[in-house]
Amino acid sequence: MYRRTLLGAAAALGLAGMAFAQDDPVKVGFVYVGPVGDGGWTYEHNKGRLAVEEHFGDAVETVFVESVPEGADAERVMTQMALDGADLIFTTSFGYMDATIATAEKFPDVKFEHATGFKRADNVSTYSARFYEGRAIQGHIAGKMTESNVIGYIGSYPIPEVIRGINASYLHAKAVNPDVEYRIVWVYTWFDPAQEAEAARTLIDQGADVILQHTDSTAPLAAAEEAGNVIGFGQASDMAQFSPSPRVSSIIDDWAPYYIDRVQAVVDGTWESVDTWDGIGPGMVGIGEITDAVPEDVKAEALDMKERIAAGDYHPFTGPINKQDGSVWLAEGETASDEDLLGMNFYVEGIEGDIPE
Repeated sequence: MYRRTLLGAAAALGLAGMAFAQDDPVKVGFVYVGPVGDGGWTYEHNKGRLAVEEHFGDAVETVFVESVPEGADAERVMTQMALDGADLIFTTSFGYMDATIATAEKFPDVKFEHATGFKRADNVSTYSARFYEGRAIQGHIAGKMTESNVIGYIGSYPIPEVIRGINASYLHAKAVNPDVEYRIVWVYTWFDPAQEAEAARTLIDQGADVILQHTDSTAPLAAAEEAGNVIGFGQASDMAQFSPSPRVSSIIDDWAPYYIDRVQAVVDGTWESVDTWDGIGPGMVGIGEITDAVPEDVKAEALDMKERIAAGDYHPFTGPINKQDGSVWLAEGETASDEDLLGMNFYVEGIEGDIPE
């Protein structure tokens, strides 16, 4: 179902500094849901944009707009980019999906790439990362390191991408610590440091000594540092300013090879609409340094899991796994299909509470 494009990126990386036979540079736009200084999601997308500039030099011009709300504002920003001559536009948040499709219909000669969505068109590609692979590794570390047996999770929006992460981390925490309990707070935002910090404090008050997050700022790590004796993980970027404590590792989203590859396709005239969903193996998902706060045996186990996932020898959703209501989802040894993962709308058995509508 998914076409991997990172091999093409590897070839493109060897072409740095080449001169392209064209009078005008290819113009590439980026639409960001948060500020480039968020330290997480948008920060990493912007690193990818800067990598495009460095790689192509004067052959490519990039532009970006940050902190664009999802909805009508997003469509206005995309429309203006297209009117200003953008050849390719990356829209980097799930909530931009309908705006991306609508704008693409108005500008059929402009290429669009939408992050984490599922709606495509002849001039709209979709791309995402298998974040759940990194969540599984975080869950393993969290389950081993918690002393209170309460792990807190800050969820952004109750969409399959986020639910997959909760389930993957819980399954792997529970596998190494049967006494683990999860507390989940939904904040209904990708980036709001005040709300994220408040959610972290709420979870810490409920006894959590490990905080996981699917939000974009460093505020949860700051709250963990303030509380003391609470650990957390970098989200989307390394967030290394919070190591060695409380950050013990991180999930890193590396978009640069993909962005270079897709810009190269526009330059070459070979761009076509594809789905891309890559993970640890191709390098779109990275695991940041596991600090010395993590015991050596736990670190070794986590790195071994990383290697097995990268090699395709282990799938984080391998049965037996039941749904929250006790019904069988995956039998012994069965692995989840991409179709099932993309539509995941349930908690696995053991997680308490309901998924908000």
